[in-house]
Amino acid sequence: MRWFVGTVLALLVALGIYVGSAVVSLNGLVEAARAGDGAGVIARTDTARLRRSLVDQIVSTYLKQLGRDRPVKPLERMAANTYGASVADAMIAKMLTEENLTAILNKGAINSSAPIANMQHLTEIDTSQVLETLKRISPVKLVEFLVRFGETESAGGISIHFEGDGWKLSGIRLPTHVVQVLAQDLAHSRGRNG
Repeated sequence: MRWFVGTVLALLVALGIYVGSAVVSLNGLVEAARAGDGAGVIARTDTARLRRSLVDQIVSTYLKQLGRDRPVKPLERMAANTYGASVADAMIAKMLTEENLTAILNKGAINSSAPIANMQHLTEIDTSQVLETLKRISPVKLVEFLVRFGETESAGGISIHFEGDGWKLSGIRLPTHVVQVLAQDLAHSRGRNG
């Protein structure tokens, strides 16, 4: 019986350390964004994963918009996933500079070819309120958590991913209206480029 209790206690301590390390890393990201420390934000970001996350959201929404009026042809789907993804990647590269990423996290200000309506933002989270912070966190994978900005996922949020030495920002879950505007920008960019 002692062996069982000891094992359960060890697992609970390990889980506490695991989740606690995520909250500490999240606090560092929030504080860097709040201070306008672009270098600190970038240091706490897996930029390759973040770019992929945003490109996937935009291309997926673009394909849904295409498929609303008519079925999307396989060739169109392939073009959107290749050429469209490269155009979306170029859009995202402009959004993910130190200043712009910090503005997204600090103020919810997303700029593309034109300013887009603000969304809720990371710095609204008071990480000193540990229980409130834990209510916003939900596991996605063993090494990834979603941190919601609002009460529901539709308000947007971020993903943090455990990588080697700690937790890093790996995705921004954009609210539906923001992704739709970015997908429209993608459609306009594709139209201008051929």
